[in-house]
Amino acid sequence: MATTKVFLFSPFRLTLLILLLAFSSFSSAVSNVSNDSFSKAKKMLEKEVYFDHRETIYCAASFDSKKRITAPAGFYTNKYEKRAKKVEWEHVVPAENFGRTFVEWREGNTSCVNSKGKTFKGRRCAEKINTEYRHMQADMFNLYPAIGAVNALRSNYNFTMLSGKQSDFGSCKMKIENRKAEPPEIARGQIARTYLYMEQTYPRYKMSNSQRKLMIAWSTQHPVSAWECTRARRIGELQKNRNLVVEELCAQIKQD
Repeated sequence: MATTKVFLFSPFRLTLLILLLAFSSFSSAVSNVSNDSFSKAKKMLEKEVYFDHRETIYCAASFDSKKRITAPAGFYTNKYEKRAKKVEWEHVVPAENFGRTFVEWREGNTSCVNSKGKTFKGRRCAEKINTEYRHMQADMFNLYPAIGAVNALRSNYNFTMLSGKQSDFGSCKMKIENRKAEPPEIARGQIARTYLYMEQTYPRYKMSNSQRKLMIAWSTQHPVSAWECTRARRIGELQKNRNLVVEELCAQIKQD
């Protein structure tokens, strides 16, 4: 008599499978085309997404409607001290990472000339000339509240693991060294799923193989939370597109 084999997936393997299935759905991933204003995106996030969850991504600091930060106990910084008192909206995938794929960023444009007749390039030129760039820059799925000083020191550095490095911010376990950053464990899942979303949604943005493997590992190790699901739903309603990476995992939580 033939026997039927039943394969049982551990939660880790099941999460990994869901991630890979969601990540493979490139044809279903629709980008942000509803808002090309970075300023408007920040206002919508503060007023319509984070109004009942005013907590920063890296350090879990609270902030109020006037952008004032209440740092967690034990947090400190000896740089950008004024910015440590305010919340800022951080591109988890740095704008430069996708910005350099635009010719206006790399080379400039004949229309990118200041009042003194001097040409310019980089983010300022890409933002002025290219609508696609502005849509990517304003994508709210890639924007998170952060303590201003942490945002400043993280700069445009890619995330990795920094062996033996001590925290740069006291009780907030954010580490920065040699133009690399290691985020606290509480932030790694959201960071990973944001990187995967950006690569899935915008064909011009690509991660290295090693970075993609790290992000998939972080996402499986640090599952989605109820807040992350709520955040994705709210942004989807405002921005008129979906984060399929997060949605697939949130759907699995509901089924369980």
